[in-house]
Amino acid sequence: MRKKWIREAGKVNKELVNRLVEAIGCPQVIARLLLQYDIDTPEKAEIFFNPSIEDLHDPYIFRDMQKAVERINLAIQRNEKIIIYGDYDVDGTTATSILLMGLSELGANVEFYIPNRMIEGYGLSITGNKAIETMNADLVITVDCGINAVDEINDLNENGIDVIVTDHHTPKETLPEAYAIIDPKLKDSKYPYSELSGAGIALKLLTGLFKYLGKDKHDVTERYCDLAGLGTIADIVPLTGENRIIARLGIERLQQRKNIGINYLLNLSGLKKLQIKSSDIVFKLAPRINAAGRMGSADRAVELMTATSPDLAKKLALSIDSENFKRQKIDQETFRTACNMIEAKYPNMNETYFIVLAAEDWHPGVIGIVASKIVEKYNRPTILITLSEGEGSGSGRSIQNFDIFECLSKYQDYLISFGGHKYAAGLTILPEYIDLLEKKLNEYARDRLSVQEIQPQISVIDEINLQDIDEELIKWLKMFAPFGPGNMNPIFMSTDVMVVGYPYTVGMNHLKIKGKQKEKTLDMIGFNMGDLVPFLKKGSKIDIAYSLEENNWQNISKIQGKLKDIRPTE
Repeated sequence: MRKKWIREAGKVNKELVNRLVEAIGCPQVIARLLLQYDIDTPEKAEIFFNPSIEDLHDPYIFRDMQKAVERINLAIQRNEKIIIYGDYDVDGTTATSILLMGLSELGANVEFYIPNRMIEGYGLSITGNKAIETMNADLVITVDCGINAVDEINDLNENGIDVIVTDHHTPKETLPEAYAIIDPKLKDSKYPYSELSGAGIALKLLTGLFKYLGKDKHDVTERYCDLAGLGTIADIVPLTGENRIIARLGIERLQQRKNIGINYLLNLSGLKKLQIKSSDIVFKLAPRINAAGRMGSADRAVELMTATSPDLAKKLALSIDSENFKRQKIDQETFRTACNMIEAKYPNMNETYFIVLAAEDWHPGVIGIVASKIVEKYNRPTILITLSEGEGSGSGRSIQNFDIFECLSKYQDYLISFGGHKYAAGLTILPEYIDLLEKKLNEYARDRLSVQEIQPQISVIDEINLQDIDEELIKWLKMFAPFGPGNMNPIFMSTDVMVVGYPYTVGMNHLKIKGKQKEKTLDMIGFNMGDLVPFLKKGSKIDIAYSLEENNWQNISKIQGKLKDIRPTE
C-alpha cells in the first residue's frame, strides 16, 4: 500500500532560524527542527540538549506522596512485611526492581509478587491476593498496576492489608480505596507531567522516601535511573518532559554497566562495546526482558536486575535470552497466521477501520507484539484475542489520533474486564460477544477516522538537500536523542535524487542504494525494501524519505540514510 507523505509543519520564521543559528552555532537544519519543537531560545535549547537531574519535579507535588512515604517508613520501623506487586512487562519488572532494591537498602522486610501472565493476567487478582496473604503481607505497594483494581484492593483491606497504589494508567470513574494513590493521571492531580511510566513513578516514590529520611535524593535517582530509563523507553511512553530526562540519564547509566544482570543481557543482545541507543532498548534489550514473562515467570527478570552474584546473573541472562529465541519463533508464526486471516476476512480493506481477530491456539504472551506488527502493516487499530476455557484474552494496539482505551470504554458492557491507555489495551471477553464488539468498534472508528488517517503515512519533518548532510549535522542530530514517541528520529525528504550505480539487496531482502544530488552522494539502506530493486534504474530520479545515522563497520564510521519510503520524482 502506497504511503502518504505528511509534512509535519509549515514554513518557519527565517529570522528566528537565523537568530538560533547565531546564538547556539547550529546548522540551519537543526534550527528549523528546534523551532518545530517550540524551542525558540538558547535557554530552551540548553534544557533540551542537556537535560539535568535538577530539572525533575519535586515528588511531593503528588497528592499522596507524603502519606505514602510515612506509611512505608512506619512499615520499615515496625519490620512489617512489604510486598511489591508488579507487572510482567519491562516497565513493571524494572519498577518492581527499583523499589525492591531501594527498600532493601533501607532495611525493609520486603519481597515482590508478579502475576503469571497466562494464568492470572494483568494486575491484581483474587489469586494474587491469596498468594500475598500466604506471604503474610502487612503493606502492598503496586507498581504499574492497581489504579482500577477496586474489588481486589477492597479484598486486601478486609484482610487487614494496607495498599499503596503507584500506577500510570488512566483511572476509571471509581477509584480503589487504597491507603495512598500516586498516579499523575488522577483527575485532581496537580503533578505537572502526566506521562511518566510505571518505573518513573516507582523512582519518584523512592526519591520521595529518601528525601523524607534526610538522604540524598539525587544520589538515589542516579543509582536507579538505569532501570527507570529502561522501563520508560520500553513502555513506549512519550519521551518528552521528565521522561526525556529519565531516559537520557538512564542510557548514560546503562552505558556505565553498573547493573551486572543487565550488563550480561546487553552482551547477549550484541551490545557489548557499542554505544546504547533507545532503539537498542526497544528492539534488543526490552524483548528479551519481556520474554521472561511472556514465556514463563517474570520473576526471572526481577531476579536478573537485582542479582548481586555474577554467576546467578549470567545464568538468568542466558535463560531469558533462550526464552526470547523461542518467543521470536512463535511470534513470527502467529504474525503469518494473522495476516492470512486478515486477507481472508477483510477482502476490501478500504471498508475496514478496526481489525479484530480471535483464535484458540495463539500464545497469550505474543499477541501484543503481533498486534503492533499488524498495526504497522495495515495502519488500523487492532485487537488479537486468544481463546481458552470459554474466555477470550485480548491485546490491542492503536494508530495515531485514535484512543483505543476511550473506544473500549464505550463498549465495556461487552467485556469482562479491560484496561490500558491511548495506544495499548488489554481485555477479557466471552467468545459470544466478539463479533458484536468488532461491529461496534468498526462503527466507532469509522465515525472518527478519515480515509486519509487509515492510509499508511510518513511524517516528514523537513525537506533538505543532500549537500546539507555532513558530520556537523549528525553531531547535532545525536543531541536530540533519545528518540521515541513525542521525539521521533527526524525523517527528512529529498527530491530529484539520481540513482547512482545499480541498487542491490543484502541480508533478508534489504535494499542498498546510492543517491546523488548535484555533486553530493549518499549511501542508503531500506530494510525489507529489496522488492523495489527492479524498479530503480540507474540514472532515474526519485524522491526519498529517510532518517540519518552513522553506520559503523570495521571501525569505519560513515553517514548513511535509513530509507522509509521511495517514490518516483514527478
